[in-house]
Amino acid sequence: MDLNYIILKNILEYLDEGIHVIDIEGKTILYNKSMEKIEGIEPENILGKQLLELFPSLDEKTSTLLTVIKNGRPIVNRSQTYLNYKGKKISSVNTTIPLFNDNDLIGAVEIGKDITKIKKLSEELIELRNKLSNREKLKSEDKIKKYTFDHIIGKSESIKKAIRIAKKASNSSSSVLIYGETGTGKELFSQSIHYSGIRSNKPFIAQNCAALPEQLLEGLLFGTVKGGFTGAIDRPGLFEQANGGTLLLDEIDSMGLILQSKLLRVLQEGYIRRVGGLNDIPIDVKIIATTNQTPLESIKSGNLRKDLYFRLNVIYIDIPPLKKRIGDLKLLINEFIKKFNFKLEKDVWMISREVMDLFNNYSWPGNIRELENMIEGAMNFVENDEHVLHIEHFPDYISDFKNIRKRESKNDFDIEIKNSLQKTINDIEKKIIERELTQNNHNISQTARNLNIKRQTLQHKIKRYNLK
Repeated sequence: MDLNYIILKNILEYLDEGIHVIDIEGKTILYNKSMEKIEGIEPENILGKQLLELFPSLDEKTSTLLTVIKNGRPIVNRSQTYLNYKGKKISSVNTTIPLFNDNDLIGAVEIGKDITKIKKLSEELIELRNKLSNREKLKSEDKIKKYTFDHIIGKSESIKKAIRIAKKASNSSSSVLIYGETGTGKELFSQSIHYSGIRSNKPFIAQNCAALPEQLLEGLLFGTVKGGFTGAIDRPGLFEQANGGTLLLDEIDSMGLILQSKLLRVLQEGYIRRVGGLNDIPIDVKIIATTNQTPLESIKSGNLRKDLYFRLNVIYIDIPPLKKRIGDLKLLINEFIKKFNFKLEKDVWMISREVMDLFNNYSWPGNIRELENMIEGAMNFVENDEHVLHIEHFPDYISDFKNIRKRESKNDFDIEIKNSLQKTINDIEKKIIERELTQNNHNISQTARNLNIKRQTLQHKIKRYNLK
């Protein structure tokens, strides 16, 4: 018995991706459990049978497997929508590869990932946006929260400098790149640039680049053409919807590098082409891109193309973290107390001196968002006749804020070497990973980017050091 064959068969059987292999005649010879879940058909009902017998919605032109059998060339990351064996509409992203024995084509293998739910959600999002854009302008304006520079609270020099640059950007059509840690207010700055500037009466549309797979994000940004690929319909993308206005691309360094190159072309040439289309559509859109990792770190880690960075970085805004503008803490606290007094029908006037001392000694890894959530949480525990936020209104761990600051200010490598060198190195590595996880609210992807290691490597180390 061939051990290699047994190992390979078991690996293919339990992969998360669906695996479907056909021979040169179009008959199925391998079909794993993941593909069974996607297409709703048991292996015994498909093995040895012709592909088109079981999938009547496909033909020799629309089936990626049969196309590869016909021309002998691979198809990479092709979006496909079809009816499965049970008549259910399925959307997937497939990579299909020809199989050769020496120079003879003997079959094809398809690796598929089910994106049905994600595609449905993205289509619903697009439809919702289209409905909103078709409503009366006054109605939609009343329902959408618009931020301007008046909403940015702070008197520290670092925040005032960021505001000065942003105000210059609001009256320019140039691209803007904003860097700021999670929770510092990047969208607040982005909306302020738009609604305080020359494009304020035009659309403002925001899209998180990390929220969708690259294939769906491309269609969402540039639009699609009916017949361009299986299941495609005529639909304008966000560039067309934002024409004349502003498009915010949040977490730009999470966008795939191939799509980044297509975005670069759009920015350079001033027109888009819908996915599957042939016509060039001129657009006039101001781009604001944001990242919570410094752009140079993103380039170094391979998450951001250098040429796209140079094209976006016409106006650069660095939003300071809260720990570098502690002098603004009191102003922000007063603003949030005022906000939640109205929202929660309370009558709070201030926080106690004890709580303020603890706040001043905390590094605020979640920045302004963390502070706002903490004030809101405390005000939920205030009685109607109470007017001051005391320590008992906050979570128990607030008492450790002073100790946390002391530990953070201490040298990360201040570890007494009592054990072997390897044990000491492991202790240092564990401490660094633990700190980064805390600062990124246990976001694995962001922490991996900050540490410049692969996500899988970080997950292995988290398990190794028992950090969950």
